[in-house]
Amino acid sequence: MSTGHPVAEVAVRGPLETLAFDREHLWHPYTSMTEPTPVRLVTGADGCELTLGDGTRVVDGMSSWWAAIHGYGHPALDRAVVDQVGRFSHVMFGGLTHAPAVELGRRLVELTPDALERVFLADSGSVSVEVAMKMVVQYQRGVGRPERTRMLTVLGGYHGDTFDCMSVTDPVGGMHTMWAGLLPEQVFGPQPPRHDAGDAEVAAWAAAFRAVAERHAPELAGIIVEPLLQGAGGMHPYPAACLEVFREVADEHGLVLVFDEIATGFGRTGHLFVSELVTPDILCLGKALTGGYVSLAAVVTTDAVARGISGSESGVVMHGPTFMGNPLACAVASASIDLLLAGEWRRDVARINAALTGGLAPLRRRPGVRDVRTIGAVGVVQLDHPVDVVAATDAALGAGVWLRPFRDLIYTMPPYVIGDAELDRLVHGITAAVASQ
Repeated sequence: MSTGHPVAEVAVRGPLETLAFDREHLWHPYTSMTEPTPVRLVTGADGCELTLGDGTRVVDGMSSWWAAIHGYGHPALDRAVVDQVGRFSHVMFGGLTHAPAVELGRRLVELTPDALERVFLADSGSVSVEVAMKMVVQYQRGVGRPERTRMLTVLGGYHGDTFDCMSVTDPVGGMHTMWAGLLPEQVFGPQPPRHDAGDAEVAAWAAAFRAVAERHAPELAGIIVEPLLQGAGGMHPYPAACLEVFREVADEHGLVLVFDEIATGFGRTGHLFVSELVTPDILCLGKALTGGYVSLAAVVTTDAVARGISGSESGVVMHGPTFMGNPLACAVASASIDLLLAGEWRRDVARINAALTGGLAPLRRRPGVRDVRTIGAVGVVQLDHPVDVVAATDAALGAGVWLRPFRDLIYTMPPYVIGDAELDRLVHGITAAVASQ
C-alpha cells in the first residue's frame, strides 16, 4: 500500500567521489578530521570476506570489531531482519512490549547463570556499562548505603567511551587520559597477572587487590572488570583464579560485582560466557549479541540487585533509551544466539586457537616483538613500540587480510566460521603486518 511519500532517488557515485566526500566530511573512530589516515571503501561483504572498492576480496580478521561471529550475509540472520521489517521495525518500549524482546530476554535468562534473571535491553556496549554503573549506585542507595558511590576496578581495563565508562578505564595507560579531572574518580587496583602466571604471583596480586578494597571499602559501591580478557586496554588475558578473588572481595564488603562481557561473551574465550566460571551480580553483553547486524546490548542482573534498585528513592532504573528493545535488533539477536547454539562454536573456537597459537608462535623471534599470546579465538602480537598503523594495514591488505592494529598491538578476532585456508591467509597477513614494522 502506498504511503503517499515520493520515492527518493539514490545517487550512484563512483568510488573516488565517495572516498573524497568521506575524507572531507566524515569522522572515523579515533581519527583526525583534518589529517585523516586512509580508509578503504567496502562494496560488499560475504562469509568472512570484505569486497573493497577496487574489487579486492580480503579476509576480515576483526569480525567488524569482534561482533560478526557468523561472518557476513548469513541467510538465517538476513531472514530474521527481513521478517521483522515485514511486521514492524520499531516501537517504543515505554509502556509497550513485543515478542522479539520477550524471546530475546527468555534466551538470555536461560543461557546465563541461574542467578541472573532480570534483563535490561540497551543501545550499545557503552550504554550497558553506564546502565550497570547506575544500577550499582541505585542498589546501594536502596539498601541504605547512599555513601557508597565509587567503583573499584583494575588497571589495564577498558569499558567504553562514554563518561562513566571512561572513568573505569585505565586512567594512565588507557585511551582517556585527556579527560582526567572531568571524570568521576574511581578506585583502581593492580592489573591482574599474565594468564600463565604461577600461584605465587596470583596470590601476591590478590593480596594487593584485597588491600585496595579494604582501604576504600566504606565508599565503594561495586566492582567492574572484564573477566578473563582485558580487551581494548591491551588484549591482556589473565588467570581464571582472579575471578574468584573479585567475587570474594565483593561478598566480603557488600559490593555489587559487574562483569563486562561485551567483548568476551558468546564464545570468544572458549566459554559461552566467562560468567559460567564465576557468577557476577550484573552481566553486560553486546557486540556479538546480534551477530554484528545491529547495535544492541543487554544488562542481566540478579533478583537481589533488582529488589535493591526498587528500594531506592525513584524505585526504578533511571535510564530509558529511545531504541530500547528495538524489535529488529532483538529479532536478529535471537536468531544469532540460535545459530551459535546449533553450530559447532566450541570446536571452531578451539580450531581457530590452534591455528593462531601455532601460526603466530614464530613471530616471538622477530625483532621488535615483545610478546605473542592467544586465548580462544583471539590472537595478539605485541610490539615493543607503537604500531605504524598505515604501514601495518597496507602490508596486511597486500596479503589479502583486513586488520586494525592499535597502540603496540597487531591482533585478530576472526569470525568463528572462518575456514582453514582463510585462517592461513590471516596468519600470513599478521606476519606481513609485523614485518612492516
